[in-house]
Amino acid sequence: MPASRNRKHLLIRKAPSTERYSPHGKIIGRAKPPGPPDRRRHAIALGEALAKAQMEAETGRKDVGFSVYDAHPGLYVDFQSPPNVELALESLEDKRKGIEVVSVRRSEHEQEVVEHAAVFVPEGKLKHFFERFRQYAEEETKKGEPRHRNLVDRIENLRKATLRVLWTDAEEIYPEDDEIIWWEIWLRRHDGRELVRFQEFAELVGLEVGERRLGFHDRIVILARGTATRLSASLDVLNDLAEVRRAKESVAYFVNIPRDEEAEWAEDLRQRVTAASESAPAVCVLDTGITRAHPLLEDLIAPGDAMAADPRWGVHDDGGGDGNMGHGTEMAGLVAYGGRLPELLVSNLPVNMRHCLESVKILPPRGSNPPELYGAVTGRAVACPEINNPWRPRVFSMAVTATDQRDRGQPTSWSAAIDALASGCAFDQKNGNLIYLDDAEGDARRLFVLSAGNVEPNQLRSEYLDRSDLEPVHDPAHAWNALTVGAFTEKASLGNLDSSDWVPLASPGDLSPWSTTSVGFQEQWAIKPDVVCEGGNVATDGENFEHEIPDMNLLSTYYRPDRNLFMLSRATSAATAQVARIAAIIRS
Repeated sequence: MPASRNRKHLLIRKAPSTERYSPHGKIIGRAKPPGPPDRRRHAIALGEALAKAQMEAETGRKDVGFSVYDAHPGLYVDFQSPPNVELALESLEDKRKGIEVVSVRRSEHEQEVVEHAAVFVPEGKLKHFFERFRQYAEEETKKGEPRHRNLVDRIENLRKATLRVLWTDAEEIYPEDDEIIWWEIWLRRHDGRELVRFQEFAELVGLEVGERRLGFHDRIVILARGTATRLSASLDVLNDLAEVRRAKESVAYFVNIPRDEEAEWAEDLRQRVTAASESAPAVCVLDTGITRAHPLLEDLIAPGDAMAADPRWGVHDDGGGDGNMGHGTEMAGLVAYGGRLPELLVSNLPVNMRHCLESVKILPPRGSNPPELYGAVTGRAVACPEINNPWRPRVFSMAVTATDQRDRGQPTSWSAAIDALASGCAFDQKNGNLIYLDDAEGDARRLFVLSAGNVEPNQLRSEYLDRSDLEPVHDPAHAWNALTVGAFTEKASLGNLDSSDWVPLASPGDLSPWSTTSVGFQEQWAIKPDVVCEGGNVATDGENFEHEIPDMNLLSTYYRPDRNLFMLSRATSAATAQVARIAAIIRS
């Protein structure tokens, strides 16, 4: 007999209460490093290393042979910790003297982690450290410990910083000295002339400065094209650099190039992609179908893995008719490559896939499914890949939602079907019913990744967070047993938007303007979304809203490769596809 599953959800109906905090009495902090065997010798060695770094900086300025107007160069020092010991970062800087920790990175080798801090020291302020090294060697506190012990014991070595010390990107993609790349450069904001100085420096050494820039309260981010050798000279003549990275490739470039150039980029990437094995986990995209003929998807989904809930619909990407078709192929591109497609296109590195693709078309080519049938259609769709390949582990990704929002957390037939399928129900193809499986069949449980649904473009407001609070997640995204995905954004580049009046609607790191929420749900219903992922941003001038700015969107695959290979993607749909990809990679 099937086990009874008619159990209610566990609901905590009692209101929360507060209790006073009682400290446990233990002091939690960083463990003290063992310290060098001879503190005086250690202090002398650090002082000599600092003097050497000072001499190298002065020589470097003479070798460069030019100066930048209004620049007050200092010394960038690379402080290095002993293995598996953290630097005392707060003691390495003194903002009153202009001494600032500008970047921190960690290097790992054979289970030993060394922390590096790049510290800018203005000219004439090195005595700050010389004095601390002297006091460490000669003076003691009332407790009988060397003065500044916590600072100096955590420094194993120091040297004049190189450009590589300011590199905060992946170590393996640092360029060769003479390799020309686009750099993402973070300037220290301190007197308002940082950008002017860097532009003057760039003209002197032959760096190309890009138009895009982004300002934060303590940093200015710009792009510059050139070699590491040329950019390195900035450390000797400027006092503005904080960190450098390899610039993210522009989405705008790939949506504006001719079709034949698109084909060249796509073919180059295709040659570097190694598909996952047939036994690898799959992401099954429940959507409008898929265009397998796309060169960046064809090798990742077998012909038999493209299916339809109703075989009469065909498997190609035209589900839902005009306005909807193409969505499945768009999702497949993000499931395959995530939000990194521009970077992968310009890279020369191999791409080894750890998951494969499946597609089930859940929308008819014309019209739509009757609302009461969406649960049954989803049940049939789930059965398709499980019959086709019952032993393959998979994640179901669905970025299709209902357009009305009247449910506000209350279960619907569609969300109830998702909950039942997630918990282990099977779909009876004969009579259209959901039936429960025996408890012993634990593998029958399924992971559904659902999109929360989007704020409509005509509902965008300057106070967009208030708008998101009023827009409830769409059916069936309120299903209790599914992983519901909302959108946040780090994208704030306006590209070549003409007017200076335009600004990003969402600040980097905040909720995307597209994302819906469950703020309006009654408290007994589930809190959604569960997680967020990159969903893009919107620009505004205070009255108007523009969402077709390429660099505020993601790049994905277009369903008509005879016309275009790439397209812009955004909102909770794009976020959902990325989360489903992450889940499959974790499963692998």
